[in-house]
Amino acid sequence: MRRLPIILLLLLLGNAVADEEIPPLVIEEIQNGVYLHKSFSRVEGYRLVSSNGLVVVDGENAFMVDTPWSEGDTEKLVEWINEKGLTLQGSISTHSHEDRTAGIGWLNAHGVPTYASALTNGFLEKAGMAQASNAFDGESLQLGDGLIEAFYPGPGHTEDNIVVWLPESEVLYGGCFVRSQGSASLGYTGEADIGKWPASVGKVMQKYPTARIVVPGHGKMGDINLLDHTKKLAEAASEQ
Repeated sequence: MRRLPIILLLLLLGNAVADEEIPPLVIEEIQNGVYLHKSFSRVEGYRLVSSNGLVVVDGENAFMVDTPWSEGDTEKLVEWINEKGLTLQGSISTHSHEDRTAGIGWLNAHGVPTYASALTNGFLEKAGMAQASNAFDGESLQLGDGLIEAFYPGPGHTEDNIVVWLPESEVLYGGCFVRSQGSASLGYTGEADIGKWPASVGKVMQKYPTARIVVPGHGKMGDINLLDHTKKLAEAASEQ
């Protein structure tokens, strides 16, 4: 059997990846009134990547934690919220990367309040991307009369990464600051502060020791052990 030249084989594989369909937005309930939304994008060097976010429901109101990875999926998520008879009261983004903020512009244009830290808004401005309509300084922000608590633990995945705590359901949303159990590395570290990441995780572990569900930015959710796993990965990386 004649072998294909390596260059041709690589081209064929590249076309297969390029033709790989992006799956539709996925929404599933993980706790009473807490929904995981999962969107997808092609990332150079990683092929197809999924990204997690949350919708938190309180009565007839809903809050979005991180937008989906595109404006199209953001619109679909808002349609789903509306179809459930809910009113979207706001969205908070956990850092400036597109997998957390791609829908901010669409939400702003449709009158939905958007929130991010002042650090995140600064990075969005530098990148020429849509900024959140509301920025907060300091370590924390509460939304929905305490339904959602945002906390800045210090640098890690990025200088501006925050985590989100849901006290009623004891769900901790780590975003890309927290790695899934299946992750053998810290992932993208081009804007990370690896040296400070372990101490920042330690602050989260001390502040939210009762977390029953921990949701990373990518991959499967788990429990409080995801924080220890992330801390160990960061410690190992900082020693290299």
